[in-house]
Amino acid sequence: MSNFATRIKLFLAFSAIPAYAATCESLTSLKFHDATIALAQSVEAGTFTPPGATNPLKNVPAFCRVTGVMRPSPESDIRFEVWMPASGWNGKFQGVGNGGFAGSISYGGMAAPLARGYATASTDTGHSGNDASWALGHREKLIDYGYRGIHEMTVKAKAIVEAYYGKAPSKSYFASCSNGGRQALMEAQRYPGDYDGIISGAPANAFTRIGIGFVWNQQALRKDAASYIPPAKLKTIESGALAACDARDGAADGLIEDPRQCHFDPAVLLCKGPDSVDCLTAPQVETLRKIYEGPKDPKGKSIFPGFVPGGETGRGGWGAWIDNEEPEKSAQYFFGTQMFRNMVFENPAWDFKTLNYGKDVALIQKKLAPVLNATDPNLKPFEARGGKLILYHGWCDAALTPLNTINYYQEVVAKVGARKAERFVRLYMVPGMQHCGGGPGPDQFWGRAGKPDAGNDLTLALERWVEEGIAPTTITASKIEGGRVVRTRPLCPYPQVARYKGSGSLDEAENFACVASGAPGAK
Repeated sequence: MSNFATRIKLFLAFSAIPAYAATCESLTSLKFHDATIALAQSVEAGTFTPPGATNPLKNVPAFCRVTGVMRPSPESDIRFEVWMPASGWNGKFQGVGNGGFAGSISYGGMAAPLARGYATASTDTGHSGNDASWALGHREKLIDYGYRGIHEMTVKAKAIVEAYYGKAPSKSYFASCSNGGRQALMEAQRYPGDYDGIISGAPANAFTRIGIGFVWNQQALRKDAASYIPPAKLKTIESGALAACDARDGAADGLIEDPRQCHFDPAVLLCKGPDSVDCLTAPQVETLRKIYEGPKDPKGKSIFPGFVPGGETGRGGWGAWIDNEEPEKSAQYFFGTQMFRNMVFENPAWDFKTLNYGKDVALIQKKLAPVLNATDPNLKPFEARGGKLILYHGWCDAALTPLNTINYYQEVVAKVGARKAERFVRLYMVPGMQHCGGGPGPDQFWGRAGKPDAGNDLTLALERWVEEGIAPTTITASKIEGGRVVRTRPLCPYPQVARYKGSGSLDEAENFACVASGAPGAK
């Protein structure tokens, strides 16, 4: 090779390396008044293995990894990480939330936005582990978990991104589900300037009342031996719900488009002879009614909506969340008792059977709601600065009732007005989807089936809304099995629902149309 050719090759090689304002390793010198940078390192593509894992994350490009600790209060010890693409940065930032009680960095959640060119960040919100023992006697840590940790992460991450690239993110987004959906709404409500666009999935925003509902369900199931519904009967319950409700949307396809349009009376499952897995006894019928109705106070007034028929079986169904042969293995039992033992009564030996739906409910609302609940419908400040919000929730969610998300959306519309709400908020209900994903229905709407675009990818739909002013309409969701798309279905902006046109495959979205729903409100 000639000297000239060699020089050209070297020039092209060095030209491909971005010239940023700072090297990755130099970011350890960044100073914050309430945070320290512990590590700044360049990570080669495909080599990062999260702490405690055995294999590296897939499809992760080369990036600059920054870790640190934030201490906004004397009790605070909030770990966070910021990942920034070594090349191909799209100029944007995406914050990532946590599930459950948090307690760890969401490494898997960070990998996806990083691969799409975003700078991204996550935090453990100030503690380690998946239970709530850290909250006992630590009000400041509760505040870190409730709202401060995510906000402080966002502020520090944006500063680090600007120091590395020499310019601030042009747009900032947040997308997460479950407790992460609660964090998303907390950002929109408390810190409307943090993010330009937010996606909140199955939000646990009514945190205190959700916990009350968890304990209500366990009390109903454990009232006595006769009231307990064995998991083997869940298939019977689901089959009864489908028989009553499935075809009401014009298509008998194993999915209930909107369970509110159908009245499913558990009494139809009452045993006409000896008890068996194919029927329910009278006490079991009463238990099922209580779960569908949700918790009530001593005067019979609803405290929180219950669950809807459908989605009782499957990996993410009632067996995992509500109805386990061993109560300690029910996720609702775990989260409900952890909350009351550590955050409310501060008594690790508290018995869930003793919860009083009068005075105890008043106590939890007074003590925790101001810190943990993200239920304020006044999103006018978020809308005023151009913010956009997309909510979504699966109708078959056995963890968090989908009716809560509908209620919150309707409260926002009532607060800001229908015309203004149309400008900045959308809700998509997902038939057949369980908690944040899974279930019998199409649950993929992140561009993983075919070429991603604003019609099949909620992230791109939000970006286009924020950056181009084009509001999302129908989103095509896909069901993927064995790497193959087996069903597609349109997700309609609430309150519209998908209706079968009357001909063509039930597995193809083009054979459905979004129409006005005849269902009443969620309350």
